[in-house]
Amino acid sequence: MEQFINFISQPWPWYVAGPLIALTMFILLFVGKQFGMSSNLRTACAIGGAGKMSDFFQFNWKAQRWNLLVVLGSAIGGYLASEFLANPGIAIDEDVVKTLKNYNINSSDTSYLPDELFSWSALANPRNLFILIAGGLMVGFGARYAGGCTSGHAISGLSNLQLASLIAVIGFFIGGLIMIHLLYPIIF
Repeated sequence: MEQFINFISQPWPWYVAGPLIALTMFILLFVGKQFGMSSNLRTACAIGGAGKMSDFFQFNWKAQRWNLLVVLGSAIGGYLASEFLANPGIAIDEDVVKTLKNYNINSSDTSYLPDELFSWSALANPRNLFILIAGGLMVGFGARYAGGCTSGHAISGLSNLQLASLIAVIGFFIGGLIMIHLLYPIIF
């Protein structure tokens, strides 16, 4: 059992993970389903009765219930991975640690999730809470405006050879580069 846990706690190489993602997408396409995380929020809102307030939430949400399992599986998988499969032997690049220390993130050399960003005390900081809420609203707006999220466009859309998904993914990367190189240093 220990060997199995050691095996799955290591990062999987691209030649294993890539074909598994491709196989998952093939199965979803074969059964007529599409993958995407942002559509789960729409489904959850529709289940909660948001269709009474907006026509956007008036759709057959029962046909999308299967996709809510993706969210549940992500939450459970994330918890299991962080609690039982974390590998402390993986080192973070020294240049990344130096850069983060310039932003007063000093625990980055001991954890993938620095306490300065990922702790209850960090969440209690009004500035951090504002950044999380504002960022969440911008991501939500962007996903709605783009007609899907990064996982939906990059995995489902590109595997369907959709031009709109290619344009969206290029936009996501440009936005990410602008954020990390221009805005992040200003914010932090």
